[in-house]
Amino acid sequence: MAQKGYPATFIRGGTSKGVFFRHDALPEDRGSRDEIFIHALGSPDAYGRQLNGMGGGVSSVSKAVIVGLSSVEGADVDYTFGQVVIDKPEVDYSATCGNLSSAVGPFAVDSGLLPAVEGQQTVRVFNTNTQKIYHATFNVSDGAFAPEGGFSIPGVSGTGSRIRLDYLNPGGATSGKLLPSGKAMDVLDVPGVGKVEASLVDASNAVVFVAATRFGKTATESVADLEADKKFMADLDAVRRTAAVVMGLAETPETAMLGNPKIGIVGKAAASSTLAGTQIAAEDTDLCARILSMEQVHRVLPLTGAMCLGVACRIPGSVPNMICREQPGDLRLSNPSGVIPVDAKVTVESDGTVVANSCTVYRTARPLMMGQVLVPGG
Repeated sequence: MAQKGYPATFIRGGTSKGVFFRHDALPEDRGSRDEIFIHALGSPDAYGRQLNGMGGGVSSVSKAVIVGLSSVEGADVDYTFGQVVIDKPEVDYSATCGNLSSAVGPFAVDSGLLPAVEGQQTVRVFNTNTQKIYHATFNVSDGAFAPEGGFSIPGVSGTGSRIRLDYLNPGGATSGKLLPSGKAMDVLDVPGVGKVEASLVDASNAVVFVAATRFGKTATESVADLEADKKFMADLDAVRRTAAVVMGLAETPETAMLGNPKIGIVGKAAASSTLAGTQIAAEDTDLCARILSMEQVHRVLPLTGAMCLGVACRIPGSVPNMICREQPGDLRLSNPSGVIPVDAKVTVESDGTVVANSCTVYRTARPLMMGQVLVPGG
């Protein structure tokens, strides 16, 4: 059977890569779109390598993005993120990707959805997964996104132009509430694990935060060491699934989605080594963290996870707040690939309600390929 081509751009955004499509280049039927994404990325793959597609066998590079003109007031474009499951023929829309969000504005300009504005251009993006708006500000030169620059981010070799992402009112992106349980900390009774103190926070994405010491860890461990500890991985997933029910994201632990909520362990600032072998000094970080998603330990903090953690650190009484070193400016979050700065603004109202006002992070992005994705079914 002949293959059919769909216009697409393969882009590295932050520490993720994904295949970007204009909305008007895809069929309206979601099932048909999902088939395109699944074939494009190379899923399902029992070998876990996605050799028959453009994925790379890890969740951070098995992603699809749809961008179209927005009908939402206050936004220029709509952004829909799909996490393509590696070993199953599924696309998960339950969460968003903060890293690829950095490439949405540049793609909208380069693909002709929006006119280019020379110099610094700001695109207002409505994320359909979270129903939230963020502003992306990036460099434009000669009518196109200018990816070259001197800014670097942990986990990506080389440098690029800085992309500023301002997330406005990020609380409740998944569940509708910044603190879905109404508490800064819960004590979860997890079958097979026992009592676990956890903070269930929903800012940009829903994440469960637990102290690394509860599981005999420091949050400075390597990705390989954590993933090799099968009991730790199983226990953490059990906590995540129990928390999903408390957060209203699943009816039972068994029905909790793989991509949402995510779960992270946090530890006190300490010296560690990155995947590239670079040493991180304890004084150069305010908190150590490792975040898991899709049953894998992220090689770098997923951006929405980092934003949620930054907000959590500002919430009085939360697990991250009690462990994080006090810092009035950017919070420096240590992870397997380096240190990510996050600026989070949180206020506590007179009635005790906690409000996440904003969160700002910086990324880089680079288009890698423009053309057509070929999938079976001509």
